[in-house]
Parts: sequence; structure tokens; C-alpha cells
Amino acid sequence: MAGNSSRRGAIRKDGTKKGQVSGSGGKHRRGLAGRGATPPAEERTKHPAAKRARAAAKAADQRATGGGRAGGGRTGGGRGPVTRKSDDGPEMVLGRNPVVECLRAGVPATALYVAVGAESDDRLKESVQRAADAGISILEVPRSDLDRMSANGLHQGIGLQVPPYKYAHPDDLLTAARTRQEPALLVALDNITDPRNLGAVVRSVAAFGGHGVVIPQRRSASVSAVAWRTSAGAAARLPVARATNLTRTLKDWQSKGVQVVGLDAGGDTTLDNYEGTGPVVVVVGSEGKGLSRLVRETCDSILSIPMSGEVESLNASVAAGVVLSEIARQRRG
Repeated sequence: MAGNSSRRGAIRKDGTKKGQVSGSGGKHRRGLAGRGATPPAEERTKHPAAKRARAAAKAADQRATGGGRAGGGRTGGGRGPVTRKSDDGPEMVLGRNPVVECLRAGVPATALYVAVGAESDDRLKESVQRAADAGISILEVPRSDLDRMSANGLHQGIGLQVPPYKYAHPDDLLTAARTRQEPALLVALDNITDPRNLGAVVRSVAAFGGHGVVIPQRRSASVSAVAWRTSAGAAARLPVARATNLTRTLKDWQSKGVQVVGLDAGGDTTLDNYEGTGPVVVVVGSEGKGLSRLVRETCDSILSIPMSGEVESLNASVAAGVVLSEIARQRRG
């Protein structure tokens, strides 16, 4: 009981080595010391504010280097958003029609995602079969994983991962023409923001014996899955280069003997009178704005396509195809 000093062990015997200690001798001094002020939320690695700060810094670095493509969002037709793409990272093609069309076109995909329990149909079966034949990894994942990959869950139980396109250098396009011992036939796109137009131009350049396409690094469509699909696989065979400054690239090509020809309805010459057997780069502007001022001033001549009827202009990719077809005819002759 309390206060009973006669119980065994209640009083230490005289002569024992262990006695009362006046302090810890500094043993717990570190634990008693203050830890200072709490660091800001951005400096605490697991705090949400720190994660947001790291993401903002990464995005700023990518903008500074010009890498990646801003945004993802709506591309392609059919049922709403079918693709998502992060800056300078792989792109996700979502939806049964877009996925099977990409696989038919030979898009170099790295993985096919199929949701567990997805209802099977001809498109799903063909996608799985084509992915297996191409050696693409086929992964069965929970539907929630695909929900996170899509903007609003419109994936139809299937997704295709496409790696970022590897662009060539503008100088590589002239090198390809010299290697084939042919006069260069190139196309430059100015303010073309629709990836379907880009894909169609790539397909036309490949069909008529061209050596490559150059696009600006900014304010331009990039080689996305939509462009791959529209090119019908031609993007795998034809180099596409990115120019930091399109005007500077065109002037550099001019100094190397390449004629720069812009397409515009109010040109100083027509396609009927144009001689295209020499090295040439055809510059195609957007349907709405046409050629930008600096690019137009850089062109050696402005070419127009004679048309009959009430049609005032052609789609950018159609106009490029018409001119490329005529140049290819002249070179065959």
C-alpha cells in the first residue's frame, strides 16, 4: 500500500552503487531543444502546396525550352474528347473508333489499355488482334484507371498510349533530298493549327515524292495521334521537322538555292505558268489568315491556283496536294 516503507524493495539498501541522479548529463538535451519555426507549406515535400509548386516549376521549364504541346482536349470526330496529351509526354487515344483507326494506320503505340469487363465488339476484337500482331503491350486495367486517363470518362473501355513524335531538324530535309540525288521538294506550314490538315499534307508530300514537311515550333498543329491517323501511316516514312523560327529557316534554305513559293489566292503567278523542276519549298498558310506577313515577304513568289466556278478557295491540305501533283507531273516529264 502507499506509504508502506517496510515492504520489500521500498527502501534502497546502503552501499549499493546506484544512487539518485541530479540530471541526465545532457543525454536528452537534443530532445529538449526547440525545432525552430514551421517551414512554409511549399517546402514540405508531402504537402499539396509543395506538389502544386513542383508542377508549376516543371511547366515553366517546359515553356522555357519550348517543349511539348499546350493542352490536350478535343481532337478527332465522333463521341466527344478522344485524346489527352500532357506536355512533352505520351498521348492517350480514347474511344473504340479512334483506337482501331490508329492501329490500322500503323501509329507506333506502346500500350493498349482494355477495361476489365468491357463489352466486346468487332472494333475491340480488331484492336486487340492488331496490337498483338504489332507487339504492342495489352494491359487489362480497372475501368477507374481509364476514367482517370480521360477528361470525362468517354473512353468506351479502351485506350491507346502513343509516345511523343520525334521531330527531325530542318537541315535533315535537305540532306534527304541530296541523298536521293533529287531536287528538294518540301512543304512548310504557316499557322496550320488543325492536326487533320497536317496529316493530310504529310500524306500528299509522301505520295508525290516530297522529302519532308516543316512546321513552326509554336502556333502550329503537332504530329499527334489525329495527324498520324489522317496521314494513313505516312508520318512513319516522311520526316517532319520543327523550326524554332520559320522565317529564318526559309531564308537559310534560300541561301542554299531553294526557291520559296507561297500559296495565296491573290498570287503574282498561277500554277499554270509555274516551273517547279528545281529545288522548291511550298509554303501553305491557314485558310482564314493565310500567310503571315514576315513569311509572305520572305517568299520568292506567291502562287495561286486557277479555279472555275463559285469556289473562292481550297482547303489548305487540298491546295497543297494540287500544287504537289503538278510539280510531280513536271518532274516526271
